[in-house]
Amino acid sequence: MIHYTAMASCAEARARLCDPGAEVSSHWLIAEDGKAEQLVDEALRAWHAGAGGWGRVGDVNSRSIGIELANTGDAPFPEPQMAALERLLRGIMGRWDIPPERVIGHSDMAPDRKRDPGPRFDWRRLALQGLSVWPVDGGPSDRRFSASLEAFGYPAAAPDALLYAFRDRFRPWARGAEDGTDRALAADLARRFPVDAKAGGA
Repeated sequence: MIHYTAMASCAEARARLCDPGAEVSSHWLIAEDGKAEQLVDEALRAWHAGAGGWGRVGDVNSRSIGIELANTGDAPFPEPQMAALERLLRGIMGRWDIPPERVIGHSDMAPDRKRDPGPRFDWRRLALQGLSVWPVDGGPSDRRFSASLEAFGYPAAAPDALLYAFRDRFRPWARGAEDGTDRALAADLARRFPVDAKAGGA
């Protein structure tokens, strides 16, 4: 699962992630210059996800590996940081046999309360390397948008929250009410990557 730290500096984020009193942690932290630090063993649980769900999994903290990107949330993700993330993802996916559709963002599993990694994160770049997925417009779909997202893995959430989360990831340039392109892209994800076909769902 990919996050941004929403803090002023990587050092400040590291201090918080390593503070037992903060009750938050992550397996990996990647600085803007591409330096990747492992903070929690991948085989252990880290407290990075919180309330939410993905597919059939409700306790996402116990079934995921958290990667924090040092970023305030409103800035581009630098090239060295993205390159380091790609290297790290390849290793994690290989070690744990994780398919591309199970690489998600914090906002995917908690659309009602989280926005990270946000609209400035380049999901399509990851998908082109097989490190995530990207939908294609297969034409008009009569399937409900929320039903398609649920079939793909998104949890139940307010319609506006689901639309924001979906667009932040797949259509960050889109504005206004849900439209036919949203429905077509969501239907494609549901068709090609149904949650019932995922081992464990998240």
